[in-house]
Amino acid sequence: MRPSHPPRPAGSPSPRNLPLELNAFVGRSAELKRLDEALESDRLVTVTGMGGVGKSRLAARAAARTDPGDGAWRVELAAVREPELVEYAVLEALGLTDTTSRLPREVLLDHLAGRRLLLLLDGFEHLVDACAPLVGELLRAVPGLRVLAAGRRPLEVEGEQLFPLAPMTGAEAVELFGVRAAARVPGFAVDDANRSAVLELCRRLDGIPLAVELAAGRLSTLSPAQLLSRLEDRFRLLTGGGRDVPPRHRTLRTAIGWSHELCTPEERLLWSRLSVFAGRFDLEAAEYVCSGDGLRAEDVLDVLGALLAQSVVTREEGPAGVRYRMLATVRAYGAEWLEAMGDAGRLRRRHRDWFMGLATWCELDWFSPRQGEVAARIEAELPNVRCALEYCLTEPGETHLGQYLAGSLWFFWVGCGRLAEGRHWLDRSVEPSSQDGAYEQSRLKALWVLGYVAVLQGDAVPALAALQECRAEAERAGDPTAVAYAEHRTGCLALVTDDMPRAEGLLRSALGRYREIGELNSNVLMGQVELAMARAFQGDLPGAVELCEDVRRVCEDHGERWALAYALYVLAYGAWAGGDRRRARDLLEECLGIGHAFHDLLGTVLAVELLALVTAEDGDPAEAALLQGAASRMWPSVGLPLFGSAYYNAPHERCEATARELLGDERYEECVREGARLEQEAAVARALGRAGKRTLAAVPAPRSTRARGDMRKPAASPTPKGGETAG
Repeated sequence: MRPSHPPRPAGSPSPRNLPLELNAFVGRSAELKRLDEALESDRLVTVTGMGGVGKSRLAARAAARTDPGDGAWRVELAAVREPELVEYAVLEALGLTDTTSRLPREVLLDHLAGRRLLLLLDGFEHLVDACAPLVGELLRAVPGLRVLAAGRRPLEVEGEQLFPLAPMTGAEAVELFGVRAAARVPGFAVDDANRSAVLELCRRLDGIPLAVELAAGRLSTLSPAQLLSRLEDRFRLLTGGGRDVPPRHRTLRTAIGWSHELCTPEERLLWSRLSVFAGRFDLEAAEYVCSGDGLRAEDVLDVLGALLAQSVVTREEGPAGVRYRMLATVRAYGAEWLEAMGDAGRLRRRHRDWFMGLATWCELDWFSPRQGEVAARIEAELPNVRCALEYCLTEPGETHLGQYLAGSLWFFWVGCGRLAEGRHWLDRSVEPSSQDGAYEQSRLKALWVLGYVAVLQGDAVPALAALQECRAEAERAGDPTAVAYAEHRTGCLALVTDDMPRAEGLLRSALGRYREIGELNSNVLMGQVELAMARAFQGDLPGAVELCEDVRRVCEDHGERWALAYALYVLAYGAWAGGDRRRARDLLEECLGIGHAFHDLLGTVLAVELLALVTAEDGDPAEAALLQGAASRMWPSVGLPLFGSAYYNAPHERCEATARELLGDERYEECVREGARLEQEAAVARALGRAGKRTLAAVPAPRSTRARGDMRKPAASPTPKGGETAG
């Protein structure tokens, strides 16, 4: 029988060998609380995370907060290289010596029997095969034992509770920087003069505590702003640390390199190749981009799983599904290896090809019930799309691909609130130096999309220049599709600049061209909505309603929601003009719900403007003025308010006149100011009469009822946004 041990005398301190903290422990209060709770409920808890994220410090602090009776004992395994020495390291940490012929595991089991203690295993990741069976046997044999492990990968022992440790929050990282910097430079403090530089520095260091501490150590020679400017060479810059700091933590390169050394050749290869992704990525993208030349596509999943286990890659879930990412520092290390292997160019081309294909598929799938999924997918992939665009527009001979990619994303720029960014990429793609006669079709598409975006921003001169160039070149090249789109968007420009007869003529002609070439998509439906607007502005409200009812039927048949929102806007305008304000409100709420779910700022603000008018005439002028104030805050993010159009501005003016008359100027202005203080989310919730955010995964389904009926001719009218959708 193993001997029992007498209980520790009351009031005496529990034995332990935990290292004393020589500097302040900063932040991590939420993590400490959760780790305390985990240690109360589970006998084996493993803190995992990348190198330098603070696993050892957090685990030691949590261990010091426990009182298991027979102490908390830390086993430092980072310096142990041979698996057979693990048990001896545990014996040494516990202060045990044994000169008999017994095996070390027997000695351990004998010593631990009947005791209540916590064993902290730190830095075990390179010795998992030796540590896992030892921990499993000890836990099964010693009921009073708890194990807290800290490493870059799990032990994968039955009953293990994983505790993944993320980098610090921005505020905590800044606090850590300030505390450590003050220790090196007496009198240093994060203040108004350096705060922005420190914030950006901590953000670009991913909030990794080791990186932040090493950066703070450089303040004896560099200011925060100078540190920030030199951060591109972070592995050379971030070196240092005290002589008593573990070698693997003295430089950022060494800390990351320690993880790299633990990887197999296939894992190192995938790590380097994953560095071409900007931000998050999914499994299918990794399989396509990173496979080949030493790594089969079917093996990527298993190798990626190994990198996840070692905390090189992290897993996340969001609206676009399961995705993976590497911290910027980890990615930068992989990028250095990719460059050293001479494979960076090939991987960047494969990355570009994947996202070109994704954009092509998403453009086609936009005209379908999957619009919400498409929008969420491009939103999630935006950092990678930007990376692909930048590659195309800076690599010699690739500009035509950048034109194609920027043009194919029209639905995202226009439909998902990204007009300004779309304008940036489109302007760059079609600048004179980018012309290449061999790829005319790509340039023509980029030109009409550029014109369309500029129209919606209320920027008429460049819009007209782009559309005229597109039409002239399309006619010369015999490209009927580009001619139709150029004519369509020129019609949009006429619409928002109040030339209604010209708008109607161009839009009718464009719709005829679409029919001739067999084009049917969201752009074509928007052309009908825009034609309906032109007719409504000229007094033909029944004709406008008929056109939009047809759009509504087609949208419901195809599951299209985005163009439907604009058709609902016109129908709501017609219902208001016919005196049916209740139906107008119902239609506008559906319109607003769709627009907001897609982050379509233009559709959202137009709906809020018309809802304000309906609200005023329903007898609530204060709420109407508040909604006008909310709309005034949104317009600068879209472009020229109401396009500078007298027709589009008419409902706004009518609402303002009604509200001012009922409230008086002072009260009206006060309500407008109150509305202008609302964030968009709050403004939309207010307009819909409820709180809560719609997500793209829940884009509202079409209503079965269709509105028909005679409409009163509006006094001086405007209607929906016609030029704002597009194809």
